[in-house]
Amino acid sequence: MDRVAVISDIHGNWPACEAVLEDIASRGISRVFCLGDLIGKGPSPCEVLDAIRQRCEIVVRGNWDELVSITDDLNFSWQAERLGTERVQYLAQLPFHYDFRMSGRRIRLVHASPQSVYHRVQPWDEPAKRLAMFEPLAEESGKVPFAPEVVGYGDVHNAFIQHFQGKTLFNVGSVGNPLDITQASYCILEGQWGEEHLTPFSIHFVRVPYDIELAVKQAEEAGVPSLPYYIRELRTGIYRGIQDLD
Repeated sequence: MDRVAVISDIHGNWPACEAVLEDIASRGISRVFCLGDLIGKGPSPCEVLDAIRQRCEIVVRGNWDELVSITDDLNFSWQAERLGTERVQYLAQLPFHYDFRMSGRRIRLVHASPQSVYHRVQPWDEPAKRLAMFEPLAEESGKVPFAPEVVGYGDVHNAFIQHFQGKTLFNVGSVGNPLDITQASYCILEGQWGEEHLTPFSIHFVRVPYDIELAVKQAEEAGVPSLPYYIRELRTGIYRGIQDLD
């Protein structure tokens, strides 16, 4: 059986990134795919980006990866200044998606949705919105669509798997900014790579504890923008958009 580790949303959190990459290595898994948002909100965009470039066979573009090169908002310009021109260009040129076959399944990986890196889909959204995750990409117009049966993504930082109408939708969660429980999350796909016929296939979810207080200390020392919100997210898993700080 072949195994692929799928990670996402590291967000410049080096302690979490290091813990997950070490866990993947300890399992003897050599193939690692990343679903974007390597950088921001955390203090270590360069360390994370360089490690992902070295360890990941496939990296798709996230919304933070795209925005860092096109907006002057402090949350992004702070990251861009540390990354430098070459790294920012690398992020901007990342592909939108990755398609492959495994154990007879057509699998598509995106950051957020087939529509865009900004189109957010939560596990509690109406069925029609979740089923739209299996629609053809805009770039497939006029071509024979890939028609995935399995779609994996990141973006919402909530790990889950759902099955409906013969299809499987899963979210790998977040390595560096989980918003469900405060442990780094990733998935392992296990099956036969490139196999056209149905054979056994599984999706495993992994939770990796990491040193949250070290991540907090690094963020404080670096003076990241929106620091109080970032710290609360790390410690509690409460998204900054849910409620204001006291």
